[in-house]
Amino acid sequence: MQLIFHTFDLQLKHTFTIAHDSRDVQPTLIVELRDGAHSGFGEATSNPYYGATVENMIQALETVRQLVENEDFITADDLWDQAHLFLKSNPFAQCALDEAAHDLFAKRKNQKLYQSWGLSIDHNTLTNFTIGIDTVEKMVSKMKELPWPIYKIKLGTNDDLRIVQELRKNTDAKFRVDANCAWTAEQTISFAPELKNLGVEFIEQPLPADDTEGMLKVFTDCVLPVIADESCIIEDDVVKCEGLFHGINIKLTKCGGLTPALRMISSAKKLGMKTMVGCMTESSVGISAIAHLIPLLDYVDMDGSLLISNDPATGITFDYGKIIYADGNGTGAFLK
Repeated sequence: MQLIFHTFDLQLKHTFTIAHDSRDVQPTLIVELRDGAHSGFGEATSNPYYGATVENMIQALETVRQLVENEDFITADDLWDQAHLFLKSNPFAQCALDEAAHDLFAKRKNQKLYQSWGLSIDHNTLTNFTIGIDTVEKMVSKMKELPWPIYKIKLGTNDDLRIVQELRKNTDAKFRVDANCAWTAEQTISFAPELKNLGVEFIEQPLPADDTEGMLKVFTDCVLPVIADESCIIEDDVVKCEGLFHGINIKLTKCGGLTPALRMISSAKKLGMKTMVGCMTESSVGISAIAHLIPLLDYVDMDGSLLISNDPATGITFDYGKIIYADGNGTGAFLK
């Protein structure tokens, strides 16, 4: 098996702003595992907030090159376990490798990835489309540019309620809001009744990840469900979210790929929590990998490839929030 790296600068259609970041270009690493007959693809984007760069991902993956290329693995899980001994400090790198492995092993079985997991896509939930922080006029323009059944609205300004109020005047779509750690417990609890009246389904990560006392107040007194993001990074975090959040949002890059994500979903369900998987601003490689988890999810946020203008890959497509799987096996993703 051959380990190959592909790097790209993804150009965003619009400047994308959240509470702690703003960008126009997104560097990304696509990992290819080639065995002669098949190639599997996986992806991880750089992320300054988590210290992930394309360069340090490649450096980390070079430490497992001999392992990947010389060992004979039976499953993607087996590869994840052995590579994790070297990659535990760089989950973004492990994510790209793990997605590629799952893609490759499903292709070897001549199955789509969800089929290799024994899942059915008959009752898949819809994905939201994310509206980043901007002027209200530009946020409305983005909604009109792409009519969608569910919008996730990034908040964390001094005018958050008015933003949602103004956006509501322009669409009947369902809303979700994501404060990216920017609110206090008091703000969250006071905002929630009006947000609920405005058709907001849930609030994602309103408080900083270390504000456990505040989240307990929110969990107890907020009239809307709250979903963990920054508070739920790795597998051990799932149980810590019980009694503080109603659900968890798993990011494959943060937890280390599909293999741990499957375990996190299972753990959350056993604890009675809702499950969601979110994306970064990534190409169709990473987005297509997420798509195969949808049968296990209550919510999904996988619009990253819709936010870029130079997607280097093909894979899943969208029909008004519905995911259309590619014809090929594995994740269905291929480089152009």
